[in-house]
Amino acid sequence: MQSADLNIPTFQEHNVPVVFVAASKLPTPFAIFTMHGFLDEATGREHVVLSLGDIADGEPVLGRLHSECLTGDALFSQRCDCGSQLEAALQAIAREGRGVLLYLRQEGRGIGLLNKIRAYELQDGGADTVEANERLGFAADQRDYGMCLPMLEHLGVKSLRLMTNNPRKVKALTDMNIKVAERVPLHTGHNPHNRLYLATKADKLGHMMGNKHQGEVPQA
Repeated sequence: MQSADLNIPTFQEHNVPVVFVAASKLPTPFAIFTMHGFLDEATGREHVVLSLGDIADGEPVLGRLHSECLTGDALFSQRCDCGSQLEAALQAIAREGRGVLLYLRQEGRGIGLLNKIRAYELQDGGADTVEANERLGFAADQRDYGMCLPMLEHLGVKSLRLMTNNPRKVKALTDMNIKVAERVPLHTGHNPHNRLYLATKADKLGHMMGNKHQGEVPQA
């Protein structure tokens, strides 16, 4: 099977700024985070960062780039591992007492909620997650991480210990001169309903799912 091409651009230069709007406290079952709201004026999308502790001291910060998944994050879908990864990341940050989670409004790997439902319909008919996107005329992964740079700069974060299995996220950050000091795997949320989905992410999208990749930082 074909693995992901890490030469695919993972961020775009934003000619219109991503602007900070407001911040407030956000009590959760795990910790009381600070919630920072940002507006990407190029796309109209509203993004959120949850932070905990001193993240601007120059030391690597435990963090995650988490793309919105309504079905997994809010509706408890077992078709993916997104909701479980979100919860695990927030729990890890709370345990450490310091960290940052960027919640990015790019549903369905960038194709939007209704197109994701269309892709699910194709998957119900036998397509895998990559084939479904491509049959709808989309790339396998259309996400852009360019909005992360001004958000991290605003927060004073220069280096991350990134919780991810996705090498494209590592590449996106390093391409923006954000140092990834360590890749922290997130192996959670596996169930019988998403077995093919997770296998496809590993085989076709290059996600580093096995123990042999533990802590490995892909080279750009």
